[in-house]
Amino acid sequence: MIGVLVADDEPLIVAGIRTVLESAGDIEVVAEAADGGAVLEEVMRCRPDVALVDISMPVLDGLSAVEELRRRAPEVRTVVLTAFGAEPNVLRALHGGAAGFVLKNCTPEELIRAVRAAHGGEAFLSPAVTRVILGVVAPDALPRRREALARLEALTAREADVVRLVAEGLSNADIGRRLHMSETTIKTYVSRVLAKLACENRVQAALLVRDAGRGWAGV
Repeated sequence: MIGVLVADDEPLIVAGIRTVLESAGDIEVVAEAADGGAVLEEVMRCRPDVALVDISMPVLDGLSAVEELRRRAPEVRTVVLTAFGAEPNVLRALHGGAAGFVLKNCTPEELIRAVRAAHGGEAFLSPAVTRVILGVVAPDALPRRREALARLEALTAREADVVRLVAEGLSNADIGRRLHMSETTIKTYVSRVLAKLACENRVQAALLVRDAGRGWAGV
């Protein structure tokens, strides 16, 4: 059973999320929090597998909570929840250690997949969020691009194919179908790619591809 903490300052939203997640059969909401400070307290108290955190909360905002959770409880996977796909702080959340980013208008199936992916050590981005992230130009774009290109050049052609599809938000199963390879093989490739790129998760790998831009032969 996957234990989840749900953090949002709107009780109706929390109740709806609980209903959706617990309908999956393998997910249990073990704690709730209405502000960022409570998120930290509840995580330390019950140690959930996944923390689903709204980006806009009182006391301590969701972004700061994600960053603090990375320091205090790195084993807890964090998925950010927001109503705004174009939220300017999305990159901060992902660089801060979030394993995924989901819009509040996502389908119940997407929300369940996001939690399962985070628990399984993968990452999940709503398709709309992926497009936003990959389209953002960071203020320090040139230095980041040079660093990204240097790191990506270490990949083989097949590894480049895999990370490009990871950056599109595809799951291991979807990548396997696209490349005509087994899901197990793709999982091995993804692990190898993350190690080579020194990325903690798929989201960071996607950001690296974004930073490289079209100057990289893999895109």
